[in-house]
Formats: sequence, C-alpha cells, structure tokens
Amino acid sequence: MSSYKAPSFQDRLAAAGSAKQKVLDALKAKPPVDEALMEEKRLAREAKEKALAEARAAKAEALAKAKAEKEERRAAQAAADAEKKAEADAAAALKAVRLTPPSAAEMKAARDARYAARKARK
Repeated sequence: MSSYKAPSFQDRLAAAGSAKQKVLDALKAKPPVDEALMEEKRLAREAKEKALAEARAAKAEALAKAKAEKEERRAAQAAADAEKKAEADAAAALKAVRLTPPSAAEMKAARDARYAARKARK
C-alpha cells in the first residue's frame, strides 16, 4: 500500500486557479437576462403578494368580527346571569320576609284588627 503524498504549494495553486477558471467559464456561459421575462416574473410576484395581503386582511377582519361577536355573546350572558341573580336575590328576600316570625307589635296589631272587624260586623 502506498503512502499518502501531500500536494505541494504549486499543486494547490494550480487547483485553485482551475476552480476559479471553471466558475468564470460558467458565468460567461450564462445566457443574458431577458428584460421581458424579468418584468413578467416581477408582475407575477407582485400579484401574488397582493393576493396574500388581501387574504391576510380578510382573515384579520374575520377574526375581529368573531372576537366582537364573542364579546357580544359574553356581555349578553353576563346580563342574563345578573338578571337571574337579581331574581334569585329578590326571591330569597321575599322568602326570608315570609319565614320571619311576626314581632309582638305586629301580632297585637293583627289581633286588634280582627277584633275591630268582629265588632264592626255586630
């Protein structure tokens, strides 16, 4: 088996020069730029960007509309909940008033009213 022989400076210089020449030849072989084709590509790119911008705007508008509807539903639900709570509080207060035993003065007033009604019938 033969041993590895490192390339000399001259070999490396020649390899670099040939690589540069290959790149230059590739650039020279490239066809010239067609202005009409470039304009067509630019117009197509602008149309695509415009369509994307319109799609983004439509999506943002739809999201804003959905958010507004959600807030509206949330506000309506909060109002309904507040109304139910107020009704429940009123019912609880009425129940508390009904279940509270009458005071001695109230009982005396009711008794006096019954007595007066009985006297008025006679």
